[in-house]
Amino acid sequence: MCQLLGMNCNIPTDIVFSFTGFATRGGGTDVHHDGWGIAFFEGAGVRHFVDYQAAVRSPIADLIKRYPIKSKNVIAHIRKATQGEVTLENCHPFVRELWGRYWVFAHNGDLKEFAPELDGSFRPVGTTDSELAFCHILQQLRARFGQQLPALAELSAALRELTTAIAAHGTFNMMLSDGSALFTHCSTNLYYVVRKYPFATAKLSDEDVLVDFSEVTTPNDRVAVIVTEPLTTNETWIPFAPGEMRVFVDGEPVDS
Repeated sequence: MCQLLGMNCNIPTDIVFSFTGFATRGGGTDVHHDGWGIAFFEGAGVRHFVDYQAAVRSPIADLIKRYPIKSKNVIAHIRKATQGEVTLENCHPFVRELWGRYWVFAHNGDLKEFAPELDGSFRPVGTTDSELAFCHILQQLRARFGQQLPALAELSAALRELTTAIAAHGTFNMMLSDGSALFTHCSTNLYYVVRKYPFATAKLSDEDVLVDFSEVTTPNDRVAVIVTEPLTTNETWIPFAPGEMRVFVDGEPVDS
């Protein structure tokens, strides 16, 4: 299975610390060596990096560890292939446009007998069940809401219905964002932590790296980090319940 990493903040923040530990699992401390990717929202734009190499050997991943790109919403993925070849087009996260804004999606799991009819408005480029699910979700949202972006509560309710239906076909841990919120659904494993004032020190579990967040933040900062397995050894990570969907806005969960 793959692993997911997401970040949602109230002000643009870099993900260097969390990504450093996460990327080590991409062929170092774990077996997720079939590619990786990360997407950062910046205003209306998205910086999108993918590589079919293992994250521990990828020069692009090394760049992300050194370059503190700041964003309010980030989605990252390390892949252990279950469906689809180890190719660039099968690397998560995937990006599409809907309602005049970019949407970013990544999935951990394996869907069986999942073959939704697509009308051509969104089509997969690769051969993964994940990208197929993403296209299906966006198609269903457009069919339900037309050309108008719905309010957050309506969008969340629709996504809850869709993710529940898709999860009936297998494991469907997923992250989805349009840059204003981070939508997450858990079938098996997801955890989150909210870092806010008073900030403390955190130590990575996969690298010998320690950071004192009080030295690199302001009292107004708030950062939610969501991941398949906890990244640090000295923070209290809150587990999702199986079948639970959570929505994060401005660095905290607003719906569950």
